[in-house]
Amino acid sequence: MKAHNQFLLSGVAAIAMLSNVAPAIAQTVPAASAEVDDSNINEIIVTAQKREQNLQNVPISMEVVSGAKLAEFNTSDIKAVMNYTPNVFVQSTAGNDVIYIRGFGSPPANFAFDQSVSLYVDGIYAGRNRQAQAPFFDLARVEVLRGPQGALFGKNTAAGAVSVVSSGPTKDFEGAITGLYNFDHKGTDFSGYLSGPVTDTLGARLAYKIVNQDGYIYNRATDHDDPEIKSQLLRLTLKWEPSANFDYTAKVEYGNREVIGGITVSSPLTSGQDPQTNRYLERSALGDEGNDNKSVMISGVGNLALGDFTLTSVTGYSWFKSKIVNGFDQTIPNSGGAFTANSVYNAFPERFDQISQEVRLLSPTGKTFEFIVGAYYDKSNYTLEQYQGFNIPYLFLTIPGATPTDPRIPIFDGAYFGRIDSVFNQEAESWSVFGQGTFNITDAFRAIGSLRYSHTKKDGDFAARLAYGSNGVNGQPFALRPISSAVGKISEGNVDPSVTLQYDVAPRVMIYGTWGRGSKSGGFVSNTLGTTNATFTFEPERSENFEAGVKSTLFDGKVVANVSLYHTKFTDLQVSVYQPATSSYLTGNAAAATSKGVEGSLSLYPIDNFDISASAAYSDIKYDDYPGAACLASQVGCTPATNNLAGYPVAYSSKWTGSVTAHARFDMSEDLKLDVTGVAAGRSKYFNSDNQSPIFGVQDGYVKLDLRVQLADRDNSWHLALVGKNLTNQKTIGSAFNLPSPITPVPRAILYLEPTRNISVEAGIKF
Repeated sequence: MKAHNQFLLSGVAAIAMLSNVAPAIAQTVPAASAEVDDSNINEIIVTAQKREQNLQNVPISMEVVSGAKLAEFNTSDIKAVMNYTPNVFVQSTAGNDVIYIRGFGSPPANFAFDQSVSLYVDGIYAGRNRQAQAPFFDLARVEVLRGPQGALFGKNTAAGAVSVVSSGPTKDFEGAITGLYNFDHKGTDFSGYLSGPVTDTLGARLAYKIVNQDGYIYNRATDHDDPEIKSQLLRLTLKWEPSANFDYTAKVEYGNREVIGGITVSSPLTSGQDPQTNRYLERSALGDEGNDNKSVMISGVGNLALGDFTLTSVTGYSWFKSKIVNGFDQTIPNSGGAFTANSVYNAFPERFDQISQEVRLLSPTGKTFEFIVGAYYDKSNYTLEQYQGFNIPYLFLTIPGATPTDPRIPIFDGAYFGRIDSVFNQEAESWSVFGQGTFNITDAFRAIGSLRYSHTKKDGDFAARLAYGSNGVNGQPFALRPISSAVGKISEGNVDPSVTLQYDVAPRVMIYGTWGRGSKSGGFVSNTLGTTNATFTFEPERSENFEAGVKSTLFDGKVVANVSLYHTKFTDLQVSVYQPATSSYLTGNAAAATSKGVEGSLSLYPIDNFDISASAAYSDIKYDDYPGAACLASQVGCTPATNNLAGYPVAYSSKWTGSVTAHARFDMSEDLKLDVTGVAAGRSKYFNSDNQSPIFGVQDGYVKLDLRVQLADRDNSWHLALVGKNLTNQKTIGSAFNLPSPITPVPRAILYLEPTRNISVEAGIKF
């Protein structure tokens, strides 16, 4: 811990020393201070290219969602961004929630995957889902960048990047308190902040969120509504501005999130998905089902003016400790206790820490040539344990060469208990150098070139063993038998270039064309039983993107219209696919896949106090070549050794996605106003199971409706609101898989049910 503290302080010390010797005027403002402007000026300021820019001037297909818009519907995680961003999907599972952009993402089954769509929180890379428990409250904005972002974001952004920017301290003292009661989830949600100056040079902001709610699936075994959520989130932000030449913003976030219960329900294998809102699942030998996660994220961003140039330092530290316990709906009560034939469960304790440092130099703008150059470094440690318990006959299938007559393994019956354990460790270190140059050929025509070189080193080891014995959970020791082990090293370098041409065809109409590459480092198979040295390591994946678009602001800002065309190709795509026959995962590299399509958005501000925004995307994604793939449900007589999925679609991707948001304000009197906001978001049907079963693995197309009706005074010093989410009660499934025999005596589909309809009342004051 001492080393971590020294590392964090080094970024502060270096910037502070330079501030004493370089008198100048800063050219940029820290990203955290830039808020989204939701007024009819319609200018949204973003930092996607490491500078403050109008969204309409950025030659990237991207969407920006303001923190205020997310707060309207009580956002708690990244899934809410789907409502406003077509071609973005967040897969819900009991393990990792995974972000897909344009159909590409890293499957949740292999916990050690770095994500193809990277999440950045106030400039800090968060490649693992549980690093970012706290960020989704008190936000300035969320920027979603579609397509490879290898040059400026760099680390593992082969499919895109999501940048979360939290709100910063304000110049004047202010605060807010908001309380919500959810009638369907039978619980409360309190949040608020205090912000303002502490001294003439120091500002502070303290934000919190406390949630205590029940779930939306009734568990008959426990008489409990799953999943119950208890969380406490806290963020302290300090901004120091001792002079016009220097500023430093430090943020500390703490998240403590406990989820009791799960989101899986059973469904037939012989018919379409029929999700119920009740389940039967008893407490397992590994404890209560759910997730207990604690996380800390610290960031420090300093800006120093060096003449007309700006030197920026971004220092980060991230830590989390988590334990996930999964159980799968048993459909019927057990007749002989929690450990009889219907018991199927697993647990995944995790520990992670990461330090990072980025330094970049920005040239002044308004010159013929502008540039950004920089360097990045991070180091992380990750440990994943795995505990699995099944019907005992299944244990013989998971151990190569084992049979029920193996003398080393007793024949189990209902009085016996068996478990498989594994441990995975990884140490990773990466560094990169990058640069971007903009040549302003004319006032209207620009050429932009970017390049990043990244080097990654990883060391990993894996060991699995069988633990078995009679009544072992009652204190009698288990007998232990090693199953498999693996050790691996990775050392690799990747080069990610991009070239963009940008032309202003009119004062507020811009067209662009871009070519770029992205990459994601290779890695290890972390939680597949039977892993050996031969199957432990997989290769890096790479992407190549061609894109052209137009961004326009018309009729004095009353119409904002954008459209883009893209063609993205992945090679050595990293995959992890569930195989029901052995209840294991095939993890490695697919050969190639291509996604192509069109994305568009339209915002209209026809009259005062009324606006409407629509966005949509069409996507066509298929494997170009995938030899040795796990067999799909539709491939009768298939064997993986000779299988090739060339021409088949990729799971978890829809042809069509889109949303419409409308807002209207009505002045009730000189003191009161009524705001009504509605959101309709949906997508066409898609495969939500790895084996793409046309029977139990298809989510039909849907549209979900959200509505907020708010009464407030003209100064927004108080408000009272009624909030409805998923008003038509669509029962949608984030992921599905086949739980086969002999793992369970009743083969069935397991469905991860997303939240059903819920209605809340909210009240708040602002001062």
